Amino acid sequence: MGSGVQEQRASLTQGEVRPRASSSQSEGLKHTRSVINSLFSGALAGAVAKTAVAPLDRTKIIFQVSSARFSAKEAYRLIYRTYLKDGFFSLWRGNSATMVRVIPYAAIQFCAHEQYKRLLGGYYGFQGKALPPFPRLLAGAMAGTTAAMLTYPLDMVRARMAVTPKEMYSNILHVFVRISREEGLKTLYRGFTPTILGVVPYAGLSFFTYETLKKLHEERSGRPQPYSYERLAFGACAGLIGQSASYPLDVVRRRMQTAGVTGHTYGTILGTMREIVSEEGVIRGLYKGLSMNWVKGPIAVGISFTTFDLTHILLRKLHQMGYTR
Repeated sequence: MGSGVQEQRASLTQGEVRPRASSSQSEGLKHTRSVINSLFSGALAGAVAKTAVAPLDRTKIIFQVSSARFSAKEAYRLIYRTYLKDGFFSLWRGNSATMVRVIPYAAIQFCAHEQYKRLLGGYYGFQGKALPPFPRLLAGAMAGTTAAMLTYPLDMVRARMAVTPKEMYSNILHVFVRISREEGLKTLYRGFTPTILGVVPYAGLSFFTYETLKKLHEERSGRPQPYSYERLAFGACAGLIGQSASYPLDVVRRRMQTAGVTGHTYGTILGTMREIVSEEGVIRGLYKGLSMNWVKGPIAVGISFTTFDLTHILLRKLHQMGYTR
């Protein structure tokens, strides 16, 4: 033991010190931790929000892809008939496919949004502060576009499972195999263009509205963090504005995704729109199910933003307290 102490002292007298992480390494670790936290928080936010509104989401898709007239009464009847025929859990049919899609989608979208905010903040000189309006809108739009591009085939699978009986597709892998074999691999990207055109205003306005409301709240109340119910309200407003702005393109996307099982031959965005309008009208066609979206959308987006923020804050606090490395 004595020789060990003498050796340690000798090394200190020779000017040797224990190696410390450089500032660049420290920043790199901090950034990596922030990315991982954002990915996990986003994945959890998407899973919780979508599961909560899955029965309403499935009902909306069924009306979107059919020529049947939508009303709250008809939506209730459809949900009730489905429950009587196939049981309570049939209302969540396709939710497994939704989770396979929404978990990576939400993780990528929220994480990308945090990174785009950081990059744009550095460019505009607003690092660590709320971005100006245009960069705030741009960060949301780019985050949604990034997530949609990377996960689109999973959205196609989810739409197919939502509108078909369980005898047609036994599981998620079966959907991929059958579409690829019977309709071609290109079918997995049918409706991709209206998806991207729709996600730009949807994600852009959703993130923009939520971030703007949080900024205004901080300026008016003096509290840096809103209460949970305030976050839910801000998220609900964001979902209402974002989904209303992009809804017609959402209907077009669903029609093109499910054309192979509904007997239609939707090929282009404008052609699909013309056919919908000629058969069903503008309001009853392109905005079919929007009133349900005004119920479902704000709930889902409010839960999603709130879950992300609270989980992100919790993970940061756990790290500060030494519970995470």
